[in-house]
Amino acid sequence: MNQGLIPNRYAKALFKFASEKGEADRVYGLMKQLAASFVEQPRLQAVIANPYIPAEDKTRLLMTAAHADEKKDSCYVDFLHLLLHNRRIEFARDIALAYLDIYREANNIYLVKLTTAAELPEEEIKRLHDLVERHLNGAVMEFSRIVDPSLIGGFVIDINSERLDASVSNELKQLRLELLSN
Repeated sequence: MNQGLIPNRYAKALFKFASEKGEADRVYGLMKQLAASFVEQPRLQAVIANPYIPAEDKTRLLMTAAHADEKKDSCYVDFLHLLLHNRRIEFARDIALAYLDIYREANNIYLVKLTTAAELPEEEIKRLHDLVERHLNGAVMEFSRIVDPSLIGGFVIDINSERLDASVSNELKQLRLELLSN
């Protein structure tokens, strides 16, 4: 995912700084939580970008959004101060996403998302999980599951930017395209 030049530069600098301090793993967890907070609270971006909200409030808000501890997470605190000083605080979400990409690439972590039409039994999920793990030669993966009834049946597996679509809705779409082309 390309978030732009500014977020990527800050994310690379943060990754390098956190790695030198031995905090890259901890910052990764904070950035995951921060990115999740932006998804859960869509208005968070508008609040962070609002020029009338004091910088201290924005810092506290981003600390809370990442579930950061000021004493344990000095690397993250320093990063927020840098963003405020350089007037780049509105890029916090994009920087978090870029950091996640950089960290995952550096640590060979794959994002795997399983989307099914209905809830599957645990043994089926385990079977699909193991199948993907074999495909990735045992590499580390972050596995998530979603239920999407619009698939009608079957499943879709996304691995980073690759997709295996074995859903009924995809089969119907392919059949429709084939019939239209004749």
